[in-house]
Amino acid sequence: MKKENKNRKWWQKLLGIVVRGVGAVLLLAGAVVVWLMATEYQPKEREMLVVSVSEDAGASEKVRNTHIGDTITIMTWNMGYGALGENADFFMDGGKGVMTASKAQVEEHLAQLAEVISACGADAVFLQEADRDSTRSHGIDEMSELERLFQDAGAAYGNAAFAYNFKVKFIPYPLPPIGKVNGGILTFSNLDVESAERVQLPCPFTWPVRLVNLKRCLMLERIPVLDEAGEQTGKELVLVNLHLEAYDSGEGKVAQTKMLREILQAEVDRGNYVIAGGDFNQTFSSVDDQMYPEYEGNWHCGELDVTEFGADFNFVMDNSSPTCRSLDQPYAGADWTQFQYYMIDGFIVSKNLKVESAKTKNLEFVSTDHNPVLLAVTLAE
Repeated sequence: MKKENKNRKWWQKLLGIVVRGVGAVLLLAGAVVVWLMATEYQPKEREMLVVSVSEDAGASEKVRNTHIGDTITIMTWNMGYGALGENADFFMDGGKGVMTASKAQVEEHLAQLAEVISACGADAVFLQEADRDSTRSHGIDEMSELERLFQDAGAAYGNAAFAYNFKVKFIPYPLPPIGKVNGGILTFSNLDVESAERVQLPCPFTWPVRLVNLKRCLMLERIPVLDEAGEQTGKELVLVNLHLEAYDSGEGKVAQTKMLREILQAEVDRGNYVIAGGDFNQTFSSVDDQMYPEYEGNWHCGELDVTEFGADFNFVMDNSSPTCRSLDQPYAGADWTQFQYYMIDGFIVSKNLKVESAKTKNLEFVSTDHNPVLLAVTLAE
């Protein structure tokens, strides 16, 4: 009998420990959820952004007015927060990586990005996945670092604007956790930007997933358009930097694309010139991407139906090289002939702009999982 009592007491003690342990875990999880709710990033539908002016004296001289008849160049490039170079895979794409680069690697990738951008000399650069103090990129303010690198190269831009689309105090999954994220879209420009605005896109995620997910947006920059004599025309060149939904079940892309379409159409109806560019996480239905087949088990990019936009726009992607590669495995050392590639970065251009050229620059994904795309357009009368 005494032995039975001892066994019972032993099991009771073990059960008590387990119950207290489970209770502690649940209490901690509850506390984290409450904290995330209290600190959730909740942007307004529309917010004006600060357009910062470069402190580099030479950069201010580069800022120019935009006239009818001018040809301007725009680059778009998803920079993968400086941590998705050729060595990286990522757990959301079927890989294993969470912290995908050391601080030294992030700094090296940023230097490589700055070198390419400086050599390109585009009038404006649309960047996506730019971090400003995130665990995944080792706390580096990538906007400030790029500005410094541009200045060192003698290629500083006259102005810049940044809009958050991912702002979470702590993401507790997976293991090791992602941690703090402060990231978004970033536009550098040598055009005379009058204003910049953040426009909130529909968020497809519900509570509690919404607490630790992206709040995607558009960044609209407005540039007055002058006639050939330098007089105001009342029209604007509207630049739209974007990064649409990636990891939803599809409804997010549909809702965000619909809102984008409505905003672009409204600008065209006002007589404005419009260039929307970035990472659509969709291929355009008008693009031949058969040379980049999708393999089973990899992330699916979806398709943007260009016919839904009407007759006022041209859709521009250069398929001579893929614009993005899969992160299910590192690129370095892989069989590139059997790799998963995508066509998801490009531009939507209003038809009062003549497309002169569009080129994907094949950099073999050394610094980021995307290739840059360069567009040249002329403002028609």
